[in-house]
This record gives sequence, structure tokens and C-alpha cells, in this order.
Amino acid sequence: MAAVEGQEREVQKSYWIEHTADLTVEAMMLDSMAADLDKEERPEVLSLLPPYEGKSVLELGAGIGRFTGELAKKAGQIVALDFIEGAIKKNESINGNLKNTKFICADVTSPELHFSAESMDLIFSNWLLMYLSDEEVVALAKKMVGWLKVGGHIFFRESCFHQSGDHKRKKNPTHYREPRFYTKVFKECHFNDGSGNSFELALVCCKCIGAYVRNKKNQNQICWMWKKVRSEDDRGFQRFLDNVQYKSSGILRYERVFGPGFVSTGGIDTTREFVGKLDLRPGQKVLDVGCGIGGGDFYMAEKYDAHVVGIDLSINMVSLALERAIGLRCSVEFEVADCTKKTYPDGSFDVIYSRDTILHIQDKPALFKSFYKWLKPGGTVLISDYCKRAGPPSDDFVKYIKQRGYDLHDVEAYGQMLKDAGFDEVIAEDRTHQFINVLQKELELVEKDREAFICDFSEEDYNDIVGGWKAKLLRSSSGEQRWGLFIAKKN
Repeated sequence: MAAVEGQEREVQKSYWIEHTADLTVEAMMLDSMAADLDKEERPEVLSLLPPYEGKSVLELGAGIGRFTGELAKKAGQIVALDFIEGAIKKNESINGNLKNTKFICADVTSPELHFSAESMDLIFSNWLLMYLSDEEVVALAKKMVGWLKVGGHIFFRESCFHQSGDHKRKKNPTHYREPRFYTKVFKECHFNDGSGNSFELALVCCKCIGAYVRNKKNQNQICWMWKKVRSEDDRGFQRFLDNVQYKSSGILRYERVFGPGFVSTGGIDTTREFVGKLDLRPGQKVLDVGCGIGGGDFYMAEKYDAHVVGIDLSINMVSLALERAIGLRCSVEFEVADCTKKTYPDGSFDVIYSRDTILHIQDKPALFKSFYKWLKPGGTVLISDYCKRAGPPSDDFVKYIKQRGYDLHDVEAYGQMLKDAGFDEVIAEDRTHQFINVLQKELELVEKDREAFICDFSEEDYNDIVGGWKAKLLRSSSGEQRWGLFIAKKN
């Protein structure tokens, strides 16, 4: 194994010696659009970093210093490391005047490479891991967690799925992996400090680089940010979503019911109807809160030429959405994010769209106030969501809400919360009759497809889906569970 990995490092070194012969930004980014992309992409990447003023930064794969000088402006001290001597010397010639910066020529995979335990506040890399073997990525991730202080962050960005740059290459040893590989490696990375304390990484952010979506309609440039935490720290709801409610197999099960690309009521049919109410125009910007696996986002981008930003708290959902984006060439970007903690500049979006998601949010008034700020004047919010009937619920319905962790309101009260947040022209429609019809149609299709469903999943999965849909039909037909459609304007 060591001999094979040694051969791989020689191949990678040869590849980068060839492509850094002229030591330009175009050569490092392997793209003829590099200069224009860099103007948008570099500030975007830097804006995603946690506060690091006066702190210790380790930059791995620093190259000729595209980020080194920027990082050094805020860092207390920075170590810039690269395994190509010509590149790190060029970096030093550009940034060597910075007194807080140290330059090292070394290979990140070398056993001799060592930094003190818990000595770094931020470890940063941009296009590094895709030039390592799977085993080398795993080994480096473990070392990085050891070097990182508790509460410190790891940020990395990689090309996934396929090549982005247009430079012709005789050979290309790059590993264009699926994003879930990196997510799994870092999520499963644990560190013990020798005193009985265990640490791991909590995902802070995972998203497309928007500059590539806007300029190339390309979702394959993906970045992650992780925070080192004690293993006993509770990360609550996201863990529940990915390990219980929205496991990857569970998502595919739901998709089988709702239709390709969808995990929300009615799939493409309700999406066509609701999006048709938005008067979307080319170039408008849409925020989809609870984007799921991206079907609605792809529809809005492809049919209306809108630029769609889809966010979801479920890592599994966003991972599947990114996979579904391959080859679509549409302006959609995805991010793992908590909408209650996310911030956007005022007036960022023309439309905010959310399908059967906000039932998870306890403080809806605060979220709706954020929506109001994030919308441009004249912008529209459209929400479909689970609701309840007016008046006290039954004991069984209370148990259901509690078991799911939902926060449900009657349709009128839901609409009032939007008015209280500042919205005008609020439409609050009870769409329960439509909900029941859709549920019946979906249930019939699953039951008709029983053998194939069980073959692709399991009998337990089939029984869970059928039982769940029958329970929803019972709750909705009795009037306990309602389904609301809400449309409002920011004038």
C-alpha cells in the first residue's frame, strides 16, 4: 500500500510541476476564465470563513498565495504550506513582506509533517484533498483534528463529480469525488487527547461556490466548514434529521412516492401550480427554505431562468440535491444551513419559497421577520405547510405533534403571523381538500406498485409508507390535520 501511495504522490507532483511552470492564476486554477472567476470567487470563499482575527491559521496547499495574503491581513500568524517548491517560493516572493507569515515546502501526506496538538484556530485549504488518495484524505483529516484547537475550524473546498477548468491536460490524476465522501470522512473523524477527552467535528456549512453557479452553471465546486467540538456536545435536530427522519434510504423512499426530485406533497404537480403563482422572470433570485433534494429548484431555474439558492438542514438531502444537479447546467446552488441562524443582506431575494418545512420551526414570527428583511421591495413569499384546526387538538394529535417535534398553527393564525411580520396582501388558504386528494393518489400508486417497491426497498419500508399515508389521511379527513397555502407581498 505504501508503495502505491508513493507512486500516486509522484504522479501528483509531476502533474503540478507541469501545470505550475508559468506560476499564474490561470495555471493554478486550470481555467481560461480564472481572472474573472477569481474576482468573484475569492471574496466569496473568504466571506464564508469564521472570525480569525489575531488567530493561528494553517493554509495547506497554499500554492502561489492566492489566499495567503488575504488570510494574513487578519490572522495573528499564518503558516502557508505547499509541496511544489516553485509555487511556495512564488508565494513567498509575493507575500514574504508579511511578518506574520511562515512559508514551508512540504507534502501534507508526509509522516514527518508535524504541528503541535491543538495549536491552530483555523485550518484552510482550497483544492487540496482531490489530489490525495482516499486513504491519504482519511489520514490527513485525523491529523487536522489533532492540530486544531477545541472550537477551531477546518475549511476546505474541492471540485466534485467532474472537472471544472477548461485547460487541456495530457493526463488528469485528480479525484473528482462525490461530496458525501468528504462529509462521511470528516463526520466520522474522532480525536482523543490522551486524558480521556474525545473530540469530533460538527458540520457548520456545506455549500456550492456561487461564482461557479453564476458563471458556469456548475454546482461541482463545493466547500465545507467544520468545528471541533467535544463528542458529548449535543447537535440535536440535524442529527435527528440525518439519522432518523431523513436517512438516505428514507429520502429515496419518499422520492418514490412524491416523484423524481421531490420530497414534498404533490411533487411536480403542486410545484407547477404554486410556482405558477409567483410570476417569476429571468434573472430573479429565489431562496428555497427546506429545498430537499432540489426538484422544485431545478424546475424554477430551468423553466423560468431564475437563480435559485436552496438551503436545507439535512446533510443527506443536500448531498442528493448536488448529485442530481450534475449535467443540468442551471443556476441553482445548494447549502446545508439552518434557516433560523442563516443571515442574508437585506433585499437579497425576489421570492422566498418553502414547501412543508416550516412546521419544524418553533419561532415562526422571528423567521418571518427575517424573510421580510431578506426580500426585495415587491418581493413575494410562498409557503405550503402542515397546519391544525382551530381549537384544542385531540390527545392523539398532541402525541403526534410531540413525537414529530412540529409546531403547528391553524391557517388563519399562520396568515396573521405573516401580517405581523410586515407582509401585505396576505393570502391564507386552507388546501386540506387538495392535500387529501393528493395523499389518496400517492397511496394508490404505492399500493399498485407494491412488489416493485418492496423489491427496491423492503416490506418494512412499504408498510411504513402505507401506514404513514393512511394515518395522514385519517388525521386530515377528521379535520385535525390541515394543509395551508400562504402567499404574501413585501410592498
